[in-house]
Amino acid sequence: MQRTVLTVLFSISFVKNSYRGILSLKSNTNNELYKYMSNWIVKIFPLCAVLISILAYFYPGLFSGFDFMIVPLLGIIMLGMGSTLNFDDFARALKHPGAVVLGIALQFLLMPLLAWCIGKLLQLPQEQFIGLVMVGAVAGGTASNVITYLAGGDVALSITMTACSTAAGIVLTPLLSMIYLQQTIEVPAWSMFKSILLIVALPVISGLLINKLCGRSKFLLDRISPVISAVGIVLVIGIIMSLNAATLQQSAMRTLLAVILHNLSGMAAGYTLARLSRCEHRIALTIAIEVGMQNSGLAAALSKQFFSTAAALPGALFSVWHNISGALFAAWCCHSTAIKLKTDSTNHSSPDKE
Repeated sequence: MQRTVLTVLFSISFVKNSYRGILSLKSNTNNELYKYMSNWIVKIFPLCAVLISILAYFYPGLFSGFDFMIVPLLGIIMLGMGSTLNFDDFARALKHPGAVVLGIALQFLLMPLLAWCIGKLLQLPQEQFIGLVMVGAVAGGTASNVITYLAGGDVALSITMTACSTAAGIVLTPLLSMIYLQQTIEVPAWSMFKSILLIVALPVISGLLINKLCGRSKFLLDRISPVISAVGIVLVIGIIMSLNAATLQQSAMRTLLAVILHNLSGMAAGYTLARLSRCEHRIALTIAIEVGMQNSGLAAALSKQFFSTAAALPGALFSVWHNISGALFAAWCCHSTAIKLKTDSTNHSSPDKE
C-alpha cells in the first residue's frame, strides 16, 4: 500500500512538473511545438519507459493490479493523438499521393511479413510470436512525427501518413492478424475490428473534433496532448511488464532481439525500397521512420485483450525500444547532415585550382 501511494505521489509530481514545462513555452509556432515534443518524447519518454520497465520487473505488484486500465489508457492515448491532428492532415495526402500510398503499402505489407519471418527464424514461443505479428500489423505511431522532425525529414508527410495509416489500420489490422495467425491460433477478427473502432476510431475522431472546436485553446491542447499520450504509454508499458515479469525470465533476450530486428529491418527496408522507387532522400527518410515505428501500444493492448498477457510483451518492449532507436537514428541523421554541410561549406570557400 505504501509503495502504491508513493507511486501515485510520484506520478502527480511528474505530471505537475511536465505541466510547468508546458506553460514555460513562449511561442505557438509549429517549430516550438515540435521542439517541445522532441524534448519530451525523445529525451524523457524513453528514459521513463526504461525506468518503469525495470521497476515493474522487480516490483510487479505495483502495477499488476491495474491490468483493467490498459484499454481505457489506450483510448486516452488515441484521443491525445487525434487532438494533435486536423482534417487537413488527411486532405494533404492528395498533395503527395505516391509517397503516402508507398508508405502505407510498406507499413502493412512489409512489417507483418518481417515480424512473421523474424518470429519463425528465432523460434519465438507462440505467445511472443503472436505479439510480434500484432506489432507488425498495426499502424504507425505518433512518435514517428517527432523523430522525423529531429532527423530532418518531411514532418507534414509524416503526420499525413500516420493519420492515413491509422484510418486504414481499423480494417487492415484485424485482416492481417487473421492472415498471418489463423494457422497458429483462432483470430477473432470481427471482435478485434469492433474493439479497434471503440479504442482507435472513436477517440481519434473525437480528438479531431476537439481540435477543430477548441479555437483559441488549440495551442494549449497541442502542448498538453503529447504529454498525456506519453504518460499513458509509460503506464501501459509498466502494467504489461509487471504482468510479464515471470515470462521475461524465460524468453526476454529472444523477444528483445526479435523486437530490435523487426524495428531496424523495417526502417532499413523502408528507406531502401523508397529510394528504389525514386523517392528523394528526405521523403525516403520519412517513409523509413514511419514504417519502422509502430503503434506498439495498440498492439500490446489488442494482444492482451484477444490472446494472452504474454502476447502483449513484444508490444511493450517495442514501445521502449523504437523510441530509443528512433532518437539515436535522428541524432545520426543530424550528425551526418552537419558533416555534409561543413564539407560543402569548405569546398565552396576553398579557391578554385587550375
